[in-house]
Amino acid sequence: MRVRPPFSIAACFHAPILEIALLHHALTLFAPFAADDGSSDGGFHGPSLADFFPSVVLFAGTPFEINRVMLIRFFVVVVMVVVFWLGTRRLRVVPGRGQVALEFVVGFVQSAIIEGALGKKDGKRFAPLLTAMFFTIVSMNITGIVPGLNLAGTSVIGLPLVLAIISYGAFIYAGIRKHPASFLRNALFPPGVAWYLYIVVTPIEFLSTFILRPVTLTLRLLMNMVAGHMLLVLCFSATSFFLLETEGLFKAFSPFTLAFGFAFTLFDVLVAVLQAYVFTYLAAVYIQLALAEEH
Repeated sequence: MRVRPPFSIAACFHAPILEIALLHHALTLFAPFAADDGSSDGGFHGPSLADFFPSVVLFAGTPFEINRVMLIRFFVVVVMVVVFWLGTRRLRVVPGRGQVALEFVVGFVQSAIIEGALGKKDGKRFAPLLTAMFFTIVSMNITGIVPGLNLAGTSVIGLPLVLAIISYGAFIYAGIRKHPASFLRNALFPPGVAWYLYIVVTPIEFLSTFILRPVTLTLRLLMNMVAGHMLLVLCFSATSFFLLETEGLFKAFSPFTLAFGFAFTLFDVLVAVLQAYVFTYLAAVYIQLALAEEH
């Protein structure tokens, strides 16, 4: 029986993963998960958190370490730049199909999310930030079901945390810019509350407004992407196990796990778009709350 080493946070950031398992997982959705210690006993190995901390490929031992997750993020950024450059380099009064598709998606984000929460005037001010946020999140999310990538760029906490901090910064900036003298005071000491209740109300307001908002934005996005990856790996690993490693009637389970895998793939696409929508909409709502006249 294999004995796993004790868990530690430091070990997560340098978790060893068998190179063959990484190659298989990068090339196909049907890759079984390899054992953490590089050995294989022929049994079933389900998903592991080690997949979110792959081996470093460049600049090991420096603050600029690059692993497979970072390479996926770089790739997504390049694809986004190319797509938007190709879609906007020759704008026409009578648009072509690519321009129509891009204008439709951008228009939907701006009208349904940004202007829906902020209105036209304030929505126009924050449209570049929130539009970029939406497309970044949905593009990073969707890599979790792309063959050859198979891991969402938002499934490790760094990117969701950065996006949440940006949203938090936009919220603080909007409030102080609109209400420089009263924003922080009214946020921490809501008007109309008896003075002695501020002993209880102020810590609660501080925690909910300035701590929990960025934390919940981060964790909501992160956990959905982690869960989606775990479900997909579990289903397709089970398919590979039943089809290749078992004998007799057990092989009959492989079509069912494969069907569940494809069903969860479609569901993961929905979650990827929905989480981008929710994150961007909540960021817009927080900005709107900072701009509200009661501040």
